[in-house]
Amino acid sequence: MNNKNKIKIIVNGKQMTVKLKYSLKNLADKLKLPITKVAIEINREIINKKNIKKIFLKNGDKIEVVHFIGGG
Repeated sequence: MNNKNKIKIIVNGKQMTVKLKYSLKNLADKLKLPITKVAIEINREIINKKNIKKIFLKNGDKIEVVHFIGGG
């Protein structure tokens, strides 16, 4: 795969290179995210997880994943 078919994104402050036309669902699967226990933000916008398969990442996107932790 050449560089024309790749994009660079930032996930929780770390740069990653992924394929062009890479969906947020693909990323969640790759990172083994427990979808029901995280909030996902792309470029400072919280994502509705019902649309996760329809959201495709773009070069330079900044993704933040926040895990919910119980406690008191």
